[in-house]
Amino acid sequence: MTGQMLFDSHVETLLETTVALVNRLTPGLDGGHVVVAPEDERSLRSVVRESINAQGYDVPLRRVSDQDSRMIGSVVADARRVIEDIDAGDLALAAKRTNVLLRRTGARPQLDTHGPGVWNLHFHGPDDSFGVGWSAGIAAGLAMALGTSDAGRLGVCEADRCDRVHLDTSRNGGRRFCSLRCQSRTKAAAHRARQGA
Repeated sequence: MTGQMLFDSHVETLLETTVALVNRLTPGLDGGHVVVAPEDERSLRSVVRESINAQGYDVPLRRVSDQDSRMIGSVVADARRVIEDIDAGDLALAAKRTNVLLRRTGARPQLDTHGPGVWNLHFHGPDDSFGVGWSAGIAAGLAMALGTSDAGRLGVCEADRCDRVHLDTSRNGGRRFCSLRCQSRTKAAAHRARQGA
């Protein structure tokens, strides 16, 4: 896991969006703070929109329906399990779960253009609705990650009392924490332990 990542910019964006959605939509702990999944439809829609927009998109809230957000939330719960499997080193189970997601979302490759003569491989669902498209993209992004030697760049934070996930985009592939806050917390705890010994 050293050197430049194999992910192209589209796959990296899909994976970063997946990580953002997993961290906002799945319950657990974030550096000791309890994370509660959105409970009502409007909150779920807002979190889906905010997480996607944080990756450089400009999605108005009215474009995200309740059905879209429920669909994405369901796929994200399964994506979390895939990332946990990768983190545990069980790539076979991660691949099995991802294959189920690919079939469920109907993910299919498609060449899209962003300018004359420039074509990029993107992933779509059986239709171009928001929820279907993003669900298929999440599944395909995980599949693309698992299809490289860099699958291990997806992981779960190693900090105490934290289970948020991360994508390691560093050059050396050595990221272990979801945030600088968790990294600092862990280093400070290790320092205190050494001082106490």
